[in-house]
Amino acid sequence: MTRFPLLSRIRFRDAGTLLGLILISLVFAFKSDVFLTQPNLINILQQSAINACIALGMTLVIISGGIDLSVGPVAALSAVLGAAMLVAGVPVPLAIAGALATGAFCGFLNGALITWGGLQPFIVTLGGLSLYRALALIYTGGQPIFGLPDGFRAFTNGSLAGIPNPVVIVAVLALLAWVILNKTPLGEYFMAVGGNPEAARIAGVPVTLTKLAAYMISGLMAAVAAMVLIGRLGAAEPTLGTLWELDAIAAAAIGGASLMGGRGSILGTLIGCIILGTLRNGLTLLNVQAFYQLLATGIIIIVAMLIDKATSGKQGG
Repeated sequence: MTRFPLLSRIRFRDAGTLLGLILISLVFAFKSDVFLTQPNLINILQQSAINACIALGMTLVIISGGIDLSVGPVAALSAVLGAAMLVAGVPVPLAIAGALATGAFCGFLNGALITWGGLQPFIVTLGGLSLYRALALIYTGGQPIFGLPDGFRAFTNGSLAGIPNPVVIVAVLALLAWVILNKTPLGEYFMAVGGNPEAARIAGVPVTLTKLAAYMISGLMAAVAAMVLIGRLGAAEPTLGTLWELDAIAAAAIGGASLMGGRGSILGTLIGCIILGTLRNGLTLLNVQAFYQLLATGIIIIVAMLIDKATSGKQGG
């Protein structure tokens, strides 16, 4: 019974986030004739897909009461290892599996240090940010890896019924994440651990395994995003993923995830990603300089957090 009020609050927050997206879109549609064209809308979705993939994993970590600042470097390490295997002639499915395993293992290391090591998530993942980036740079000597197989690139650059495959991949992953969060015990564990870890432990929730699962999923999602991106670019850069963690946290926050843990929404995060993508696309169409785009993004994030705090206060009262 205690779960129903929480779900109703999340749905209310999702509606508010969607309304914000609609208002932003209306402004850009009024200012630019190109904005509402089908190619541009598909372009927005495709540009938002990478951030959405990262943000889905980040949302689960945030809900469980943590944070993951290492997702960008994890993506870079997964990308260069996966690309190296592809260039060496390893079959595409095995190379992709190796890259995904790399991301999940990095997430496991983060989770292990946090749970078994008793360290703060911010410190662990901040250290991981430097560690995984350094490993990617050392492995490649700071040079990109070229020559990815055409079959791999054809898949990541292909489409299904006119929808780019990266968007399809994110849609499938989002559905899986939604099912995990809303229809499985693991989702309830994420909420419980993020809301009150001590109470969750007393209630029999496997707190350690729950946190490990959250960070492993985050690392896995980072690896998926990396493989999608290198397929589109045709090369793997060891500097790939710079500041991805900030965009992912921003999307989750805009979508209603509480940075204190215990609350979040997969749908809200997806809308948050599209808001960021729409904002950048629309401002680019209007020839607004990049630093003003950063300013607008920052303002939207702060406003979203203020709205979240105000609505949470009213609901708590």
